[in-house]
Amino acid sequence: MAAPFKFCLLIDDNYIDNFVTSKILETTNFAEKIVVYQSATDAVEALRNGEVKPDVIFLDIRMPLMSGFEFLQEYDKLDIDKKSIKIFMLSSSLDPTDIRKSTANKYITQFIHKPLTFQVLEEICS
Repeated sequence: MAAPFKFCLLIDDNYIDNFVTSKILETTNFAEKIVVYQSATDAVEALRNGEVKPDVIFLDIRMPLMSGFEFLQEYDKLDIDKKSIKIFMLSSSLDPTDIRKSTANKYITQFIHKPLTFQVLEEICS
């Protein structure tokens, strides 16, 4: 079966979370290409210079240097086609404020609690 997405960008500072999430994405053939950035700052720069052109992004909230919400502020300034990109906030945060801010953000498609599961991916793809 063909992958539902061409390019998936994973932005999370935690190596273990990235490893687990990447394996789940690979196992389910979620995307043809999966790229991981452990820094939201580096991810913004890669988007800005056209190095990456994802159609789906999994974004963590709590990261050093630049949080997921700060990433979204910078993302808003980028001159790229945002309509074709789905962003999923993938976080272990249970803070109702984080969930509310994610849900209210125009770029966030869905807030997902870590860890990413096969069931959630199935829902995303259906």
